[in-house]
Amino acid sequence: MKILRLAIAVLITIIINNGDAYSNAVESAPDLPTIEKKDLCSYVNPFIGTRDMGHTFPGATVPFGMVQLSPDTDTLLFTYGDGYNPDVYRYCAGYQYDDPTIVGFSHTHFNGTGHSDLGDFLLMPTTGPLHLNPGTAGDPGSGYRSSYTKETETGSPGYYAVTLDDYGIDVELTASTRVGFHKYRFTGAGTGKERGDGEDSVAHIILDLTHGIYNYDGKVIWSSIRVENDTLVTGMRQTRGWARTRTLFFAMVLSKPISSYGLHNGEDIVYNGWWRKFDEDDNFPERAGRAIKAHFDFEIEDGDEILVKFALSPVSSAGALKNLCAELPHFNFARVRSEARAAWDKQLSKIRIDADRDRKINFYTALYHACMSPVVFCDVDGSYRGLDQEIHRDPGFTNYSIFSLWDTYRALHPLLTIIEPERTTDMVKSILAHSEQSVHGALPVWSHHGDENWCMIGYHAVSVIADAWIKGIRGFDGERALAACVRSANFGAYDGIEAYRKYGYVPEDISSNSASKTLEYAYDDWCISQLAESLGRKEIAREFRQRSQNYRNIFDKETGFIRARNSDGSWKEPFDPLSVAGQGYIEGNAWNYSLYVPHDVPGLIELVGGPARMIEWLDSLFVMKVSDDDIAHSEDVARVGIIGNYVHGNEPSHHIAYLCSYVGAPEKTQQRVHEIVNTMYRPVPDGLCGNDDCGQMSAWYILSCLGFYPVCPGSAEYIIGTPCIAGAKIDLGDGREFVVEVNNYSSERMYIESIQLDGNEYLESSINHQEVINAGKMNYRMKTNLSNQDSHVPNERIGVPWFPRAKACNL
Repeated sequence: MKILRLAIAVLITIIINNGDAYSNAVESAPDLPTIEKKDLCSYVNPFIGTRDMGHTFPGATVPFGMVQLSPDTDTLLFTYGDGYNPDVYRYCAGYQYDDPTIVGFSHTHFNGTGHSDLGDFLLMPTTGPLHLNPGTAGDPGSGYRSSYTKETETGSPGYYAVTLDDYGIDVELTASTRVGFHKYRFTGAGTGKERGDGEDSVAHIILDLTHGIYNYDGKVIWSSIRVENDTLVTGMRQTRGWARTRTLFFAMVLSKPISSYGLHNGEDIVYNGWWRKFDEDDNFPERAGRAIKAHFDFEIEDGDEILVKFALSPVSSAGALKNLCAELPHFNFARVRSEARAAWDKQLSKIRIDADRDRKINFYTALYHACMSPVVFCDVDGSYRGLDQEIHRDPGFTNYSIFSLWDTYRALHPLLTIIEPERTTDMVKSILAHSEQSVHGALPVWSHHGDENWCMIGYHAVSVIADAWIKGIRGFDGERALAACVRSANFGAYDGIEAYRKYGYVPEDISSNSASKTLEYAYDDWCISQLAESLGRKEIAREFRQRSQNYRNIFDKETGFIRARNSDGSWKEPFDPLSVAGQGYIEGNAWNYSLYVPHDVPGLIELVGGPARMIEWLDSLFVMKVSDDDIAHSEDVARVGIIGNYVHGNEPSHHIAYLCSYVGAPEKTQQRVHEIVNTMYRPVPDGLCGNDDCGQMSAWYILSCLGFYPVCPGSAEYIIGTPCIAGAKIDLGDGREFVVEVNNYSSERMYIESIQLDGNEYLESSINHQEVINAGKMNYRMKTNLSNQDSHVPNERIGVPWFPRAKACNL
């Protein structure tokens, strides 16, 4: 503690000596020019996905920023069993578009997840009588929350604003990578809270260290706060929840001196046999406990502004203050807002498209969501808290966290290999560091803020690693990576791995969701074989190539489905191929999951009975009906995300539309891709058909609009679909671009007549990653509909496809 105080004191001295505005004065540097209205940020709508189950948030952040500063509209307690409140699931991002009140503004959020955590360090400005509890949606006057109207709420990349009607406070938010920046303007026009005599001139800023998203009972393990002086407050909190032990520090700097403050601890404590409830006001400058709330009071007049800079660090409060000094050494809100928007415009400019306005809104909002995570999780000097809870200094890379790998290996990480190869290198290094900090040497499954939450199945970090390596991203040690992949593939704590190695499949009577696990382990094993082959490790490649064929061991010839089976070899009964409950699949059913063999599609086609049978399967999937009972037991399979029995609202089906190209029916892929693009993504608050899942849903849309998709990450091939835009330029860096030209494009012309690559006729069904990053030009010529000779008749077309069957993932 003495070292921390000394470090903070030194930093404060440096700040004062360098004239930074940590006293009363706000920096008077001129604002930057008005933001250009025609930039790509104008096409981003941060409110897409904020209604119902999109689970996105509308607040302020920068690309891959650790701070994601956003309003929270409710605080619900997450409990298991009989006390579970299903409404909690709607608040994975802390915000619901139609809620009438705002609780406050917290600094960390997930984008589009199906479970949650975070919501750290909530601030709420108020006036009048002091409240330290948030109140309820039904009785907002009982707490510090406030009503607001949609007319005053706005959001754009790097910026959010709203008026808190009960207090008459105009709130504006912006951010840098590690610092959230608040601007509160007190108008005196509040209508919803009664003010007592003499309280009109008193404003409060509430800092609630108990607030969180998915508020488990006892979620806060420990927290502390220290008032360093009248404009600087530091502190930390450690929580348990989805992450077992998560520690985050902060430094808060105010533009206006605090006139008074109170630090509260609302927990019951027994000390030396005496019971005491620490809920009284306390102006002692330090407080620690499990239920800390603070209020900072100010004398104000109408029109006054208070600015708050709030920096985060996974290392220490001194680290947070260092981050603040490095990123926001001034109080010029307009400048920070402009810089945040410029950062987003640069990021969005990595893909420039030609399309109508609605398509641009969907596309650039998708790209915005795709560039929110993984997030930078280290201080400006590179230091970070690892999985081992140790502080790692000078790691030689930027550490990233929030890896929702079951979702994002499919399209998000392949997209980043194109537009963010340098970040991809650091992400892989972060993944490998996680493995080395693990007691068992295992790669992450679903990790955030230096913790592993073990959510979902598979060891899909190997897909991200292999995909980067095979595509020529070599800024990491391949042998070290392969060793980590092999360790993970043999790690007994992964559900069913030991049985998978023993039986050649995961038995359902040993581990649930066994069919899904077998399929996903088999795919991951193929990825390891690819990496090993590239490194010349023939024996390892052979071992894992053989393991990748384990999917065949759970194919039932009688029913024609991949199914769960028991350790004695019997099939799990009863069997219902439409149900998502209790059948051995996770978040899917037999119709969808039986098509999940991305690494050996030709082998799957042979198993199901050949190309004609596969076409019948795919045709049926998109038109058959499923009942509400069939999907009732999975919160991640919603009616809004279904076309027939094809579930686009959840990831296991994302490659399915592209399978038609493997059986000589590319026109069916083209038809289905257009149907999904046109119906599953809309430029409205409920415009997402399911959780955005840390950018995976968005990445599918981006790549599909461009005309190609990575059915099998870990190979260098993208399957050609159909462009859903009139053209695009992908910035590859160093002045290089990959150009997509689409001739005769319209919403009706969804079918490809011909393709040229760099002026030469192109007859392949896939395009190689190297062909993309070589900065070439791909020209599509489109046509309105199929002629008689083009229309698909399975028995006639087998063996004579328009272009060769997809070869991308042949073994």
